[in-house]
Amino acid sequence: MENKLTKLILAGAFAGLIGGSAVLAGQEIYQNYQVTHTKVALKSSKTEKLFSSDTASTAYNKVANAVVSVINFKNQTEESSEGSGVVYKKADGSAFIVTNNHVIDGAKKIQIITHGNQTQVAELVGKDSLTDLAVLKVSDTSDLSAASFGDSDVLSVGEKVLAIGSPLGSQYASSLTEGIVSATKRLVNSDSESSQNYGGSTVIQTDAAINPGNSGGALINLAGQVVGINSMKLSSSNSGSAVEGIGFAIPSNQVVDIVNKLVKYGSVTRPALGISMINLSQVPADEQKDTLKLPTDLAGGVVIYQVNDGSPAAKAKLQKYDLIVAIDGQKVSSQADLREKLHSHKVGDKVKLTYYRGTEKKTVTVKLNQSLKS
Repeated sequence: MENKLTKLILAGAFAGLIGGSAVLAGQEIYQNYQVTHTKVALKSSKTEKLFSSDTASTAYNKVANAVVSVINFKNQTEESSEGSGVVYKKADGSAFIVTNNHVIDGAKKIQIITHGNQTQVAELVGKDSLTDLAVLKVSDTSDLSAASFGDSDVLSVGEKVLAIGSPLGSQYASSLTEGIVSATKRLVNSDSESSQNYGGSTVIQTDAAINPGNSGGALINLAGQVVGINSMKLSSSNSGSAVEGIGFAIPSNQVVDIVNKLVKYGSVTRPALGISMINLSQVPADEQKDTLKLPTDLAGGVVIYQVNDGSPAAKAKLQKYDLIVAIDGQKVSSQADLREKLHSHKVGDKVKLTYYRGTEKKTVTVKLNQSLKS
């Protein structure tokens, strides 16, 4: 039976170590590659109530001057790729811009082009490859405005959203596309820059058109608030079939957290358990019974598939095939749940894990160590 479960995991159900990024494992992602610090605090605002007068046009006009084109020069004179960015704060004569890490990756020089077609050289404040976010700083100008960020936790499936950015580069700057929220918490697998898999990143799925160059641009609601930073699109399935209308954006609440850390520290450190895992829902019922020997009434959780030597999980004596169902009494149904709850803690924090080993329910206290620094 174990061989069957191993084959299942190796075939694509395996989801990696806990972390976050912007690469779909096993599926082709068009990440739009064609395409430090003053303390600045960013907060999500309460999502505004929508009125019948709110339209795509009025929402766009609220944000247009905050969205810029971002140009990556991999040497000092030759442009390599283009993306987008969003001004989120203006302070002390500077404007701070959030974009995707992959937009500025490897740049020797970075330029931004404003909505008013003004060009500036940008300073890199900090970057985080695992969430695919980066912060830039430029001199404040009159044609730059700061966008308002909404609360991505209150997004609902079917809600109308707009994407603003520079598809195919600055010649199509400030392009607007419209769609809906297709899913609010879609888990995609993630790799670091060294191609090590670090588990799931929770993103917003939308059918608003996101094309090469849109990366780093704004996903907004009809109130003109940024609810996500566009990051990638799915262009084909595992079988190679062409895919349309599946784009992803980093939720605004996650953006706020990471951006504040990047401005303060220049990079992001994360706590970790040191495990590889798979959702219980991905394990066939017969394997849950025969290999994992779990109670038949369990509906969710994450199954440990590997415990790293010397990790917090190893020190807590967690084992392969243990099923984690809660952190600090809060239910864990999936990797997305586990990741979100884990990353709400700091390195050095102690958490109480509830888990099943076979039919026996157990609890253990785990001290989180530092896992990743991008």
